[in-house]
Amino acid sequence: MLEVRNLSVSYGKHQVLANINVTAERGEVLGIIGPNGSGKTTLAKTINRLLKPTSGEVLINGKNVHHMKSVEIAKHIAVVSQVFSINFEFTVEDIVLMGRTPYIKSAETPDDLKIVEDAMEKTHTSFLKGRLVTQLSGGELQRVVIARALAQQPDILLLDEPTSHLDITNQIDILNLVKHESRKGMTVIAVVHDLNLAAYYCDKICLIRDGKLMSYGTPDEVITSDNIHTVYNLPVEVITNEITNSLYVIPRLEPLP
Repeated sequence: MLEVRNLSVSYGKHQVLANINVTAERGEVLGIIGPNGSGKTTLAKTINRLLKPTSGEVLINGKNVHHMKSVEIAKHIAVVSQVFSINFEFTVEDIVLMGRTPYIKSAETPDDLKIVEDAMEKTHTSFLKGRLVTQLSGGELQRVVIARALAQQPDILLLDEPTSHLDITNQIDILNLVKHESRKGMTVIAVVHDLNLAAYYCDKICLIRDGKLMSYGTPDEVITSDNIHTVYNLPVEVITNEITNSLYVIPRLEPLP
């Protein structure tokens, strides 16, 4: 379980997050939503210990992440960043095998290679095994990065806008995969821009504006017309999609001339 308690973060004198309190249980998908510049990525980086809070704490199973060694953190949290670029000619298998780094002492074992193989099968990247990552499309590279994260066998998968540069097919495929992993017990924390995807895939959502937690709870509790209007300054209608039976946000736009 991951707990964020009374978390505040500042860049110099500028406070970016103020008194954030959220919890992600085992097997849950927690979505982080909010406008650009609201502090979503800062929250993700603080959870991953890339940023140190000015106050408050991040706990994994009751243990403060800033009191844990890097290798221990890597066994608990795997990260898929918003931007991932590799300029060296590693093969896909090399990249996925890097997910085993926290566990490998001298050389990879047959068990490590089997875990890598399973991660590539889950992400449908096995056929890319010998390809150079510099030759992959954006969608293929994102799948490989997620395969590397799964090879870490983490308790928590942290995704920072994992679908922002992908076409709709790759978005759905990746989010379906992530949801499937959560149902097997992995905790997933995802920074998401698309409110409708957040409503469909997330068990809980935290809505942030200007570094403050505006709403936290189930999609039904958070994604309301009032909340979205207040936070995004955009009038919307929130309906139930008859096909998916999940909430669907429709902007109330004026007809074009």
